[in-house]
Amino acid sequence: MDETVNAGDIARLAEVGRAAVSNWRRRFEDFPAPVGGTASSPLYLLRDVESWLKRNGKPFRVSPAERLWTQLRTHDDLKLGEALASIETDAETFEFLHERYLEAHSRLLNPTPPEVIDVVLATTDGDTVIDPACGTGGLLKASKARNKIGQELDPVSAVIARRRLPHAQIFTGDSLRHNGVQEKADAVVCDPPWHDRAWGHEELVGDARWTYGLPPRGEPELAWLQHCLSLTKPGGLAAVLMPSAAASRRPGKRIRGNLLRAGAVRAVMTVQPGRDLWLLRNPIGRAPEHIALLETPGPLDPNTRVIDLLDDDVDLSPSRRNGTDASAYLAAQPAFALPQLPELRGQDAPPMTTIGELVRAAPGEHVVLSPTGATYEIDPRKVDPDFLEGVLRAAFARTPTGSTRLDVRRTQVPSLPIDAQRRYGRTFKQLKALEDGLAEAAALVGLGYAGLLGGQVGPA
Repeated sequence: MDETVNAGDIARLAEVGRAAVSNWRRRFEDFPAPVGGTASSPLYLLRDVESWLKRNGKPFRVSPAERLWTQLRTHDDLKLGEALASIETDAETFEFLHERYLEAHSRLLNPTPPEVIDVVLATTDGDTVIDPACGTGGLLKASKARNKIGQELDPVSAVIARRRLPHAQIFTGDSLRHNGVQEKADAVVCDPPWHDRAWGHEELVGDARWTYGLPPRGEPELAWLQHCLSLTKPGGLAAVLMPSAAASRRPGKRIRGNLLRAGAVRAVMTVQPGRDLWLLRNPIGRAPEHIALLETPGPLDPNTRVIDLLDDDVDLSPSRRNGTDASAYLAAQPAFALPQLPELRGQDAPPMTTIGELVRAAPGEHVVLSPTGATYEIDPRKVDPDFLEGVLRAAFARTPTGSTRLDVRRTQVPSLPIDAQRRYGRTFKQLKALEDGLAEAAALVGLGYAGLLGGQVGPA
């Protein structure tokens, strides 16, 4: 069967952005015609794309792994997972194919984003970690635990997880109805399926796991929460991703109250819009008097009294703390000012290179940190650190929300001599200062709204 590629595949082959591929499609009449796919995501014959790139002098490379992926893509979408699970290849190539598989089916598979995985794992530790809804093994693979155990309902995803984690125990089956994990863990991590109304309410009415109360039929997340706690050792930790609404919905308030009274809740932290991370501990010893409610990921400093949460709503939403203190607004108001915009002008586009080439051409010991925490070691006499930091921030800033993971080293950037890099670097620093000022302004606006609504501040 003929190998096909989509626009994202072509962009990778030619080491350009997707926008460049879109431009080629519009500008060149001889660009290959689609042979399948959809209007928004057409497919092209790989051999036609290769011929066109060669004719037009566009550099490209089809690696063996890319070639293998194009062969897998010839399968029906519903059979793609099975094809991936059955393929025989080395671990590195399998990881490459798995990443492409997640990109192709991101909405269907709903993988946990890498930045959220980092937050989850930063809150837990221990020799044994369990994920009772492990999918293809994302959380478990990123964990540093020595003993990894998972369970997954979908048999294809379970096979893929076993391929990615050959030394882990991966069970297949419904974790709530048929738990296959008998061992207790130092830590449980879980991104459970949300809004599953057929989770087994009737069959599991008398289940011993419901220590904090029978989960209402419409609150499957509270069933997963208690299941995860049941898998931990005394004092063990559980980090469970939950819809933000689970912190305040009225049917679940009794269970939330019982969790608080028992000392099982350590923190509720918003990690993405509409998504919170609940940090729990299998209670041991005296219940804490304070927990952490955090609107953004950060240190787990207890900031909210448990007794204040045990009201008629038992609302654990991190946003409930808004407006309780207007002192930050009052303190910043007299001196607050935004940095000025940098002066920019139009110019002809300079020659371009990639971030990868920029770094490879200037190896050194000066460390530049990217927005994701990745480090780049350069010689500051050849590459200006402020310029490199700026192009890294710019690359991530232009990546659309919900897009596939950015291959930052292939991002096109201006190829400039060191003096010009330094001028760019100073401008990037101005933009960063403006960005920070705008973020501070947004936070102050929120405090102002909340203070006016709550009556803590009023017009001068």
